[in-house]
Amino acid sequence: MSEKDVDLTSAEEVLGRVTGLLRRKLVAELAHRPDHARHEGPLPAQNVAELQQLLDALHPADIAALLEALPLDERLAVWDLVKADRDGDILLEVSDAVRETLIAHMDAPELVAATGQLDTDEIADLAPDLPREVMQDVFRSLSAEEREQLREAMSYPEDTVGGLMDFDMLTVRDDVSVEVVLRYLRRLDEMPDHTDQLFVVDRAGVFKGVVAVSRLIVTDLEIAIADIMSGDVLTFHPEDKAQEAALAFERYDLVSAPVVDAAGELVGRVTVNAVVDYIRDRSETEMLSAGGLREEEDLFAPLWKSVKNRWTWLAINLVTAFIASRVIGIFEGSIEKIVALAALMPIIAGIGGNSGNQTTTMIVRAIALGQVSAANAAKLYSKEIGVSVLNGLIWGGVVGLFAFFIYHDWRLGLVMTCAMLLNLLLAAVMGVSIPIAMQKLGRDPAVGSSVMITAITDSGGFFIFLGLATLFLVR
Repeated sequence: MSEKDVDLTSAEEVLGRVTGLLRRKLVAELAHRPDHARHEGPLPAQNVAELQQLLDALHPADIAALLEALPLDERLAVWDLVKADRDGDILLEVSDAVRETLIAHMDAPELVAATGQLDTDEIADLAPDLPREVMQDVFRSLSAEEREQLREAMSYPEDTVGGLMDFDMLTVRDDVSVEVVLRYLRRLDEMPDHTDQLFVVDRAGVFKGVVAVSRLIVTDLEIAIADIMSGDVLTFHPEDKAQEAALAFERYDLVSAPVVDAAGELVGRVTVNAVVDYIRDRSETEMLSAGGLREEEDLFAPLWKSVKNRWTWLAINLVTAFIASRVIGIFEGSIEKIVALAALMPIIAGIGGNSGNQTTTMIVRAIALGQVSAANAAKLYSKEIGVSVLNGLIWGGVVGLFAFFIYHDWRLGLVMTCAMLLNLLLAAVMGVSIPIAMQKLGRDPAVGSSVMITAITDSGGFFIFLGLATLFLVR
């Protein structure tokens, strides 16, 4: 089996085979060797050989997925069987939480050797998780040019183009011929990944344009690069937002794009694989944030660490629940007189919360795509209010009829209809307002919006319904 033969649909099968081998305890001693030494002494023969062969055939991304799916002791046993020259690639693929456990299991020489297999931009991705002394050794092992590139890569935040760019690219001058460029390319052992175009610069390194590799192949050898290059090219600056670059790659179907500094000099490039990784990481972060998790969590993390990761929004939920309970407490007298109110009020709050979350999700997505501005905010409000009025009349009428048929009180049905309409209006207004307000405050609109909208529609729904019932039903 080769890396190209690996079937993505067989991940569960591979996990089952690896887990089965580990369960037989034939490699259990690996995790208990002195100083966690790797590949020292004879390994148990048959099953370890099978496990080793299986790991050697897997792509680093598949090994990363396998490690994330294993409990800590089994994860470290498998990690000890991974060939050392693949450590760096796998560390880049695993999640931050799992990477911490693997790095803690490695000594300084192993970590330095792992980074030796990586480009400077990839080392920068690992740098926050590496011990200080290891980074010092890594810097000493690099050339002067690589050290400067690493410092530059580490100087940019993760959510900027500078945090995505790499320095492994092909540049040519605009005053040479196609023949010269082709001879230059043939002398290379291999071209950098995702090289669909060469970047054209002048003698001072100022970016001039690009020339597609496919164009080079079909052009006469005597033609100058300046005559076939394209100067109308989308460029990025290192300080640009990574989200903007991701949108541009999606909109224009880019494979690579140049990154230039304020002086117009070419400093790096952004490739589609880096953009895809960024989009995936951002999506995972937003999904975790929506669920109330502060950070990415190792599936098999220690109990106390998982508890700390989850308690922030649980505490906020507890506060909002207390507020909702006090709103209900204000109308205890009304509930005592009309017991049906206790059975019906969760309907109003629940539908309002769902409607608010729908609105919030749509607005957060629109903000991420750059579709929300001060110019169209009023249109958004009017549109969402219109949707809520229509939904309120339709579904409010449904729940009103439900209340009438169950309790045979037309006034109760009317109160249900009015409460549903008003709570959906509240959900619409807050569903638009909360993400926009968080964006203006410089916060991620996806973080906590759903929790806040649910708290508001719960408390607001209880207050509206019980308030209307008190006014029109309780004598």
